Amino acid sequence: MKKKTAVIIMSVVMCVSILAGCGADKETDAGTESAASEESEISEEILADMEPDAAGVPAEEQSEDVTEKEAEENGNDTAAGLPEEEETADDAGVAVRIGSLKGPTSMGLVYLMEQAEKKETVNRYEFTMTAAADELLPAMLSGDLDIVLIPANVASVLYNKAEGDVAVIDINTLGVLYMVSGNDKIKNMEDLKGQAIYMTGKGTTPDYVMQYLLKENGLTTADVTMEYKSEAAEVAAVLAGTPDAVGVLPQPFVTAACTQNEKLSVVMDLTEQWASVQGEGGSSLVTGVTVVRKGFLDQNPEAVEQFMEEHAASASYANEHVEETSELVAAAGIIDKADVAVKAIPECNITYIDGEEMETALSGYLAVLWEQDPASVGGGLPGEDFYYK
Repeated sequence: MKKKTAVIIMSVVMCVSILAGCGADKETDAGTESAASEESEISEEILADMEPDAAGVPAEEQSEDVTEKEAEENGNDTAAGLPEEEETADDAGVAVRIGSLKGPTSMGLVYLMEQAEKKETVNRYEFTMTAAADELLPAMLSGDLDIVLIPANVASVLYNKAEGDVAVIDINTLGVLYMVSGNDKIKNMEDLKGQAIYMTGKGTTPDYVMQYLLKENGLTTADVTMEYKSEAAEVAAVLAGTPDAVGVLPQPFVTAACTQNEKLSVVMDLTEQWASVQGEGGSSLVTGVTVVRKGFLDQNPEAVEQFMEEHAASASYANEHVEETSELVAAAGIIDKADVAVKAIPECNITYIDGEEMETALSGYLAVLWEQDPASVGGGLPGEDFYYK
């Protein structure tokens, strides 16, 4: 286009020179030099809008006649007087839609949320936080979310529902389950014999974990009474009224319950109990993982890698700057009070694990759940393509 425009301008200059009857060769050379100079100064957008038969109007004058309205219609923000850096800032990075749960899995994400709000991230993030995983799965399956932070077994269920169209990119939270009681005689799993154990719903992660740990310690569900409640808050309420009762709670409910009732304390860390049973080199008790749609990953591999870097930095910030993170957690509505959050964060096992270490920890954990109930992981264990490396 530039070459064609330059030729037209040169032709006009030559014709004018001949008609004027003055120094055709000299004027042609001058016209050619002038046209070439103007051509280098005219933007691609203005050249695209120039009419070939410009009636001899010099290119410089024609570009000055472009109004702000015309420039806006032609998509030329720079010509419309908008700073070039604003244009690039608005269009910078890839838009990534992220869904997470209102709990420990989001605590390691709050610093990244703050950075995104300040436009200090490479990608452009849009965050959605919900109370339950079943609110995130339909959006992931329909393509309305690109990345989700969900419980480990739910990620396996999603993999099976999506027919393998998702991949796990990191572990964001290790075990957050603790046994809480006012009964100081309970020191280990064997001490639970004859006890009633309160926990959230049958067929949930706490249920599977407890059944596995009881079995590995020589006990069965016949040796204890499993009392199921619909929510962790209900378990906390039972403990508040009956401190000698035994409850299995996740963080931050553990911290909240112990803060409200000084008779309560943590009698067992189930993550430690799991590690003891598994032994060196075994699987880990995994709570939360981060999953990406493969369609989005295939189209935006660099954006996903960038998110992984920023997620790792955000998780590290949560562990290294507990007080600052507690304020962000409270502001996000994950925990109502910052003073409770500051006590809960160190006990939430916020982490960032990817690659081979992620696969070893997660695959072993899912295998344990599958042995107890295949439905807990969606009917089958994920294939190798589930683990992004």
